[in-house]
Amino acid sequence: MSKNEILFARAQKSTPGGVNSPVRAFRSVGGTPRFITRAEGPYFWDADDKRYIDYIGSWGPAIVGHAYPEVISAVQKAAAHGLSFGAPTEGEILMAEMICKIVPSIEQVRLVSSGTEAAMSALRLARGVTGRDTVIKFEGCYHGHADSMLVKAGSGLLTFGNPTSSGVPADFAKHTMVLDYNDSTQLEEVFAKMGSTIAAVIVEPVAGNMNLLRATPEFLQTMRRLCTQHGAVLMFDEVMSGFRVALGGAQSLYGIQPDMTVLGKVIGGGLPVAAFGGRKEYMQHLAPLGSVYQAGTLSGNPVAVAAGMATLEIIQRPGFYENLSTQTAKLVDGLSKAAAEAGVAFCGDAIGGMFGIYFTEKLPGNFAEMMSCNKDRFNQFFHAMLDAGVYLAPSAFEAGFVSAMHDDAVIAETVNAARGAFKAVH
Repeated sequence: MSKNEILFARAQKSTPGGVNSPVRAFRSVGGTPRFITRAEGPYFWDADDKRYIDYIGSWGPAIVGHAYPEVISAVQKAAAHGLSFGAPTEGEILMAEMICKIVPSIEQVRLVSSGTEAAMSALRLARGVTGRDTVIKFEGCYHGHADSMLVKAGSGLLTFGNPTSSGVPADFAKHTMVLDYNDSTQLEEVFAKMGSTIAAVIVEPVAGNMNLLRATPEFLQTMRRLCTQHGAVLMFDEVMSGFRVALGGAQSLYGIQPDMTVLGKVIGGGLPVAAFGGRKEYMQHLAPLGSVYQAGTLSGNPVAVAAGMATLEIIQRPGFYENLSTQTAKLVDGLSKAAAEAGVAFCGDAIGGMFGIYFTEKLPGNFAEMMSCNKDRFNQFFHAMLDAGVYLAPSAFEAGFVSAMHDDAVIAETVNAARGAFKAVH
């Protein structure tokens, strides 16, 4: 047995499914999960010391590459002064100021420890501000595993074929209305009927949890107009797309200002930091100023904030996003050409440092079209690439990520591996 197989068998005895997050499992694609021992730049190594080109990047945070010297140094320096205080630090102020500077729609921000916590708290705040209960989300979008959001969600739930989670009381789910992604007409109809009862609309402007799927400008513009007209809170979940698709997030690309934004991943640089923020008049409703309660022992953890601040400083350097976008586009173009050479129905999309690959001839535009992609072919392709030393997300329904360390040589090695993988699929 390989070391990965030994570790997986051992893990299953003490951990449900042998993993601490469902998307790490290989149940969708089959086989044994790889247990990672170390990482550097665009690579990581498993327990058998096999090297992989990494295209998940800790599911997004590793935008500057793994073990980047400046980030590691910042973490070491912070850790030497203590791991956690349960009291305010200057680092929290610096991060809040930087987020507000980079994302103009955010006037005030609250730091938390996970994307789930950030989305859950932001929705509570929206309900507290408006005095309404109903929240609109869109099929296939994932906003963390808080009970009321596990209704036709994406990410691991799609991977395992379960659009909702058991254990969620019907009384919780009934306050969440699920609409079709990129359907402006449906949104208009719902607001016309019940606009006065809607507290918030939450959306991934660039979805990454049913694979990469872009919102259309019309869809987001309609959303913005209706929320303003009916007094609902427009909330962009940019946990994945924030600082990933552009410095100012997807909202900067679309030119649309949400009322509130949910952030995570990149702002922690690989450690647990997330945040939610928006208009000051809304944020003032949070405790200790207002009646909407939210708290967290490790919120704004000094070591995690240090990693995030170092990362945020690096990504603001001239040319960072131009290079990141160029390399991601090169990857997708190279994969598309390799598929065409092999006669495999395939297409891809890239935006900033995110990409999606789909075993279908036309880019999907909504949840239903995404579900019609050839999942079996993806699974075959995944394992062929894994054997060749390229680690893609172990699910047909997850976006991929490129780092600043994925240079031309790394992209070329990936595309060369794909040529063989597409032939195996065909």
